[in-house]
Amino acid sequence: MTTRAAVNGIDIAYESFGSPSGRPLLLIMGLGAQLIQWDEGLCELLAEQGHHVVRFDNRDAGLSTHFHEHGVPARGAAPPYLLDDLADDTAALMDVLGWPAAHVVGASMGGMVAQTLAIRHPGRVLTLTSIMSTPGPSVAPPTEAAAAILMGRPAEGREAVLEQAVLTWSTIGSPGYELDQERIKAMAGLAYDRCFDPAGTARQLAAIMASGDRTELLAQVKVPALVLHGEADPLVPVVGGRATAAAIPGARLVTYPGMGHDLPRELWPAFVAEITKLTSA
Repeated sequence: MTTRAAVNGIDIAYESFGSPSGRPLLLIMGLGAQLIQWDEGLCELLAEQGHHVVRFDNRDAGLSTHFHEHGVPARGAAPPYLLDDLADDTAALMDVLGWPAAHVVGASMGGMVAQTLAIRHPGRVLTLTSIMSTPGPSVAPPTEAAAAILMGRPAEGREAVLEQAVLTWSTIGSPGYELDQERIKAMAGLAYDRCFDPAGTARQLAAIMASGDRTELLAQVKVPALVLHGEADPLVPVVGGRATAAAIPGARLVTYPGMGHDLPRELWPAFVAEITKLTSA
């Protein structure tokens, strides 16, 4: 069931899995992605390992508040918010959940938000897991093909959006694992029906670009940290994961051959094992 929480003057939509008595685990999704991109199956696997899992929509995604009045940011113009604001939203959501602190997992832009949360609100983060992310946009620039996907014109209409999703994941997904086109279309259809807002994605991207590099600030992070990254990631190349792990004192880096910029189902048990090892230490 989706619940809405009032935080920082906006609404954040979230869902939970597992027992409220479990270890609190907060999942932060990436650019333009909705909470459903944390697949229910993966959330259930994490819950089975003793976690109380919460997944949520960042501002400008899914059923959370959208900043429609700001439109698509002009190149070079100040964005309506920064990653700092997304991190503050996350901390405020934890207040609503009654969590003084939580184990935090972020993927892609969500990893950037998780890093920022650990910097801005260090007492709220028990452990930090950063997946297929980077300390800054210039640290791990995308390949030419991935950049073209990222900056391409959004499709119009439901069927075109589904076809574009297949093209996107065939470009930035995991070459070492089978591309399940039907599953991709099903997820894209769910996301389209739930909320379709390409301008919101553009505002999130502007926030990433305007938020700068966190490398020096990550040296302040003192919590146990895990960095997971695909060795075949064209959108955030593996150098981004290596730089993240190098920036956080004591961070553990695990890379996966054949993994691109997605979370292959075949690797879910490995992800869950690594995260559980971190949160249960």
